[in-house]
Order: sequence, then C-alpha cells, then structure tokens
Amino acid sequence: MNRRAKFWMVAALLVVVAMAFRVSWNALKDVAHAVGADWLAADLYPLVVDGLMALALVAALVLTGRDRRFALWVLGGYTVASLVLNYVHGLVPALHDGGRVRLADWPPAHYALVLLASCLPVGSIFFGSDLVAKVLHHQPEPEQNIQVVTNRSVSELAVSADPEPFESVYESADPEPTPVAAAAEAKPTATRASRPRRATGSVPPSARAKVPTRTLDQLLTEARSATVDWSDAELTADRIREAVRTSSANGRLLREALKAERVESADRPALHAVPDPAPTATTDSADAAEGEEKAS
Repeated sequence: MNRRAKFWMVAALLVVVAMAFRVSWNALKDVAHAVGADWLAADLYPLVVDGLMALALVAALVLTGRDRRFALWVLGGYTVASLVLNYVHGLVPALHDGGRVRLADWPPAHYALVLLASCLPVGSIFFGSDLVAKVLHHQPEPEQNIQVVTNRSVSELAVSADPEPFESVYESADPEPTPVAAAAEAKPTATRASRPRRATGSVPPSARAKVPTRTLDQLLTEARSATVDWSDAELTADRIREAVRTSSANGRLLREALKAERVESADRPALHAVPDPAPTATTDSADAAEGEEKAS
C-alpha cells in the first residue's frame, strides 16, 4: 500500500471516530447529569471515558508484552463501560431532558450504574497516568543476531588458523620442544580432566600425531611397485598420489621420474645371453697330455 492510500485510510478512520465520539457525547453527558454532575463536569465527562479509550489504543500500538496486554484490558473495559451507559441512555427517556433521574427501576441495578458512572473518572486518572508512564519509559527491544557456531572447520574461517604450505618430501624433522613447553604439555590439570574438550577449528601443532616423513627415494620405490602394471596413459599424478598417499606436488614429481625411467629403459638396447664356447680337439689333446705327465 502506497503512502497516499495510507493517508486516506487514516483520515477516514479519524472521521469515523469523530462521528462516533459525537454520538456517544450526548449519551454520556446526560448520564453525568443524572448522577449529579454540574454542566461543566457533564460536558467534560465524555472526554474522560472516550478519551481514555483513544489513549489506551495508542498505548497498545506502542507497548509490547505485558504492558500491551494491560493497555488492551483498559481499552476493552472502558469500551464496555461506554457501551453500557449508552445502552442505559437509550432505555431511559427521562435522561434526555437532563437533570437528576434514576438510571433503572430496580434499586440494585440503579446503584450499580451510578457506581460505574462515578468510578470512570477516577479510573481514567489512574489508568491514564499508568499508561502514559509505561509509554514514556518504554524502550524498544534491540535486535538480537545470535549466531550459533558448531564444529567450525578451518575452511569456514576467514583466515586459516594454521596455514601450512604443501607438504615437501625434503621436510626436516620437527624440532624438539623446549623443556618449558614439554612440561606444560605433560602436566595434567583438574579442570581439563573434569570438563570435556570443545570442538575447535584446528588442532594445535603440539597435539598432532607425529607422522613419519618419507623421502623421495622411498616414495619412488613405492610408486615403482604400485605402477609396474600400469600403462603410460594410466601414469597420472592423481593416480600416483592416491596409490602412495602423498601430496599433489609429490605426485607430479613421481610421475615425471617414472616416465623418465620408462623412456630410458625403452631407448636402452636389449641384451641377449651368449652360450659358452664348445671345447675344441686341441684343448682336449692338451688336457690328456697334461694328465699323462702327472700320472708318470
């Protein structure tokens, strides 16, 4: 709905309220005369009842929670009271002439109506002051943006908590911890033992398991045995990396090394076995003569 439509809607509502207030004005004024109010008090009496209804409506639109329910109760109560007095004004024709008259023929009903008409001004003072105080001290609730972070991974963080480069096959061994750090890690505390650890984004380096670092020669030996039956088309960095469980950089290095070995073995000429030479007759005769000499 645009602003122009809202404006005309509010204007129409004000016109309807003003006409309804004028209709109720006459009835409430005559009732005030009937319970003993003078002419000035009778003229102001409709403002006490219907005016508090308007105030309670505005308070109900501003307040929240229990205060809003209180404003709605006040609005409903004064609406019912105004409706009852207007109904009595329609039933008793003597009220139209003004002056002090009975509001009902039955005494209990008359006393109850007089009590109701007399209590409305006092109630307007009490409830109106309370509503105004609640509206003045009302503070709108701030918007609460609650973000529940559970088991955040390192990829969800704006900056990695433990940035590390690609694993290198020439990586040196981890340095030995200092005596102070070793004592701090080895010393258990009662707080840590009694309270479970919460899930964090990354594991500190001191708590990580020590994984043995394989050299390039060891990785190349494992790659040779794993790819012995592979064709040249199957010899890719990803398959090698998955076979020997290493990094992508190592997989590329191993692929180049294996391809180079295969090219070198393909260019090398094949070797054939050479049979032993057959014994000749001269050799046999010489061996026989040598045997005779030893025998003699």
